[in-house]
Amino acid sequence: MKAIETLHNLGQSLWLHDATRDSLKSGVLKSYINKLSLTGLTSDPTNFIYAIRNDGTYDEAIVKKLKRGRVGEELFFELALENLTLAADLFRPIYDRTNGVDGWVSLKLSPLLAQNTAGILAAAKDLYARGKRPNILIQIPGTSEGLPAVEEAIFAGVPVNVTLLFSREHYLAAADAYLRGIERRIAAGLKPDVGSVASVFVSRWDATVADRVPGVLQHQLGIAMARRTYKACRTLLTSPRWQRIYNVGGRPQRLLWDNTGTKDSQASNLFYIKALAAPVTVNTMTETTLKALADSGEPAEIMPADGGDCEEVLAQFAKRGINVDVLAAQLQDEGLKLFLKSWSKLMAVITSKSDILWKKV
Repeated sequence: MKAIETLHNLGQSLWLHDATRDSLKSGVLKSYINKLSLTGLTSDPTNFIYAIRNDGTYDEAIVKKLKRGRVGEELFFELALENLTLAADLFRPIYDRTNGVDGWVSLKLSPLLAQNTAGILAAAKDLYARGKRPNILIQIPGTSEGLPAVEEAIFAGVPVNVTLLFSREHYLAAADAYLRGIERRIAAGLKPDVGSVASVFVSRWDATVADRVPGVLQHQLGIAMARRTYKACRTLLTSPRWQRIYNVGGRPQRLLWDNTGTKDSQASNLFYIKALAAPVTVNTMTETTLKALADSGEPAEIMPADGGDCEEVLAQFAKRGINVDVLAAQLQDEGLKLFLKSWSKLMAVITSKSDILWKKV
């Protein structure tokens, strides 16, 4: 428990990367909250694929929804909201105790809306309203089409998890969209305390360049990019712009470290978790990683607020022809395509399972 206690005392929140319906209802998730200092949850629609296709966890619920005419995406989001509201209720005491700083659960939108700003905003408002819980974050991609929707959603009072961010520049654009939404709320006489996190993906950097760099630089790019982003975040949070918002009751938009599982079987599954120890941030992890963290020692070091040696490390990658700005755009585009691919598979599984179950009705 030393590592978890250290991170908790440091001021970093630990969130679980998804939870099954069984874990929500059986008390497993609640035990993680009570025993492992878990304070939030992100959800991934693609994790429904196995449960829907291979076991009967959702069969009864699917049949009920089919009888009410629900199919495809509409059916899925009803299932997802049922899970998320259960989770939100488990985390609600943390949300109340921290005055809305922590205790959040996060729900992804359909990736089919990724290039439709108006569609993203409408769906975000709709799902948040249907969730009927104050501690639900709606995940919106930090793309050129998503960022205007982030601003409008925040202005409308919808908490947002800005996702698919890979670089300092991606983060700063997401933070600016959030700030514009808050500043408009202040100008309109509305409360400025709308929750938000900015999700920065880490390990995909290293997986992408693994065959292009020598051993000494393996697993170093993701951490260097995270450190550069963290430095920008700490600088922004002390800026006059943020201080004006603090003064009227606003709250920080916290960095959330996402995609922190190691893709290299030779590396420790806690490599990124321990390297990303930093105050006023969130770290997401799988159930397996959370348990491993509970049994591990303390992190070797705390992420330096000034970025440490990140620029020196990034210079080494630049010497090898790796342009991180170009690669960040590529990773964001690939991330969206991967989500679209998984979403298509999920919809196919739901359709197939619905057909099978409907024939038995």
